[in-house]
Amino acid sequence: MSKNSGNSNPEEPKLEPKPEVEAGYDFPKDYAATMVHFYRGELGRMMVWRQRFDTTTHWAIIGMMGIVSFAWNHSESSNFLFLFANFIIYLLLTIEARRYRFYDAYRARVRMLESHFIFPVVTLSSKRLEGNWRRQMGEDLILPSYKITFLEALSRRFRRNYVWIFMILGGTWVMHTLVVREATNLETFVAEFCKNQPLPDYVFLGLLISFYVYLLFLYLYGHWKRTSLGEFQKRPSGGNWNL
Repeated sequence: MSKNSGNSNPEEPKLEPKPEVEAGYDFPKDYAATMVHFYRGELGRMMVWRQRFDTTTHWAIIGMMGIVSFAWNHSESSNFLFLFANFIIYLLLTIEARRYRFYDAYRARVRMLESHFIFPVVTLSSKRLEGNWRRQMGEDLILPSYKITFLEALSRRFRRNYVWIFMILGGTWVMHTLVVREATNLETFVAEFCKNQPLPDYVFLGLLISFYVYLLFLYLYGHWKRTSLGEFQKRPSGGNWNL
């Protein structure tokens, strides 16, 4: 009895469909390798400048502690030493702000690579490949530039660290006048506070108050500027990342 071959075909195994990758994700191998090395190099530069301005903060803390300790035990020259401490700490703040601008410039490159190159690789998506980020990156390589102003850098570093250093220094100066010099009322406090300095009392107090008003402006200036895209921020309370 002949077998009907038309009805005996075995069922062919079904192949699982391959996951679709969005168009635009496939980078040329040479391009991907170059970008990976470029990312590592820029990350290294960023970390070097981060270590440099962290070192400046350490100098400010150690210098403030040394000057305050010496001034506390030498009441005859304490006002001059406290003034000198304010000058030194502000000088270190300006140096740190300059270093921070270099750090921020390299951080901007790193964040651009993470957003438009690393992110598509991690998520297998071309969602963040749009835009002219390659052109912007190329222009920044040819003509490197700062991404923030010097005033904004001053404000950021002051808000992060130096506001506490100046608060400790100012509080120590006031406590030294009250405790060591035994200022019992406002008149004696002002008189002792203005001793051992070459300027008239009203000029000295005016300059000192103006300086601390300027520091208050630096602190408030950060609220008026937008948050840097490269800095860590608080996420919404819902817990979703919303990538």
